[in-house]
Amino acid sequence: MLPRHPEVASWRTATADDIDAVHAVMVAADRVDHPTWTTPRDDVADTFDLAHIDHSRDTVLALDAESTVIAFGSSFLHPSREGALNVHLSGAVLPMLWRRGIGSAVFGWQYARGLEQLAEAAGALPGVPGEDWSAQLRVYAEESNRGNQRLAESAGLAAERWFATMLRDLTDGAPEVSLPAAAQESGLRIVAYTHDRDDDARLARNDAFRDHWGSLPSQPESWAKFVGGEFFRPDLSRLVVEADGTIAAFCLASVNEEDWASLGASNSYIDLIGVVRARRRQGLAPAVVAATLRAIADAGLQKAVLDVDTASPTGADALYEGLGFVADERSVALVAHI
Repeated sequence: MLPRHPEVASWRTATADDIDAVHAVMVAADRVDHPTWTTPRDDVADTFDLAHIDHSRDTVLALDAESTVIAFGSSFLHPSREGALNVHLSGAVLPMLWRRGIGSAVFGWQYARGLEQLAEAAGALPGVPGEDWSAQLRVYAEESNRGNQRLAESAGLAAERWFATMLRDLTDGAPEVSLPAAAQESGLRIVAYTHDRDDDARLARNDAFRDHWGSLPSQPESWAKFVGGEFFRPDLSRLVVEADGTIAAFCLASVNEEDWASLGASNSYIDLIGVVRARRRQGLAPAVVAATLRAIADAGLQKAVLDVDTASPTGADALYEGLGFVADERSVALVAHI
């Protein structure tokens, strides 16, 4: 059932014709929640191309009397079926309409849709799920936005993990870190990313993040959109490869010039950093990150930006601090285990 609210003239689900309207609401909320960056339009548009998302069932829109979208909410079930069913709830309301209960109405619909998705997915699993299976609803909120957090908490979600945005100034150059001698002697070397390694990089990412909180296997369809997107920069991204070409570590970067004015500096966002588990704790991560930072600095960009799980099992936040990154904004993940 569609939500109800006295200040919403009508409700409906979304179509591809609503991409710009949804993006406009997101950008307006971004300017308040995290003014140093905004969500790219492609992030919205890409979800309309993914086979596992049906916006006619998974996204609700709130419209005013002029049929302008003033709020939206989405419930996306991740396509992975490797022992866990996970639904990500996301949405936004135009800031001028905050604290009027519209967000609560949207979230109620999202929560109900998320439970429906979990039930549908569980019913389609082969056999009866055993104790190893889990199911959850997840929401991410800026730490400064207590309204979003209280909304999720009122539905039974609880804070489980915190993430920090970190910045590295490159105006004075990048750190100089080489691969350890033992790694070089075993044939490891750092190379620039090339698209012939796209799927190898996806598999390396899945191995590296397999034991990270909240991480699910990256699927070929969504990965292709990432590495084939307009923001991904293979020329800035770096890989550590074995003598036979197998990827041992990676640092993948993108550039969205629309964020430069918001941050006040040209910058590159480091999307993913990882080391396959067989090669952890061998000094590969500092070297591959430093190589990417050098590439970003050589391209004339002033800053590097990344997000890190503050409780990462690899101690990533300490690694980045050692490379000169400084923590800035923080966000929180709230979860309901079903």
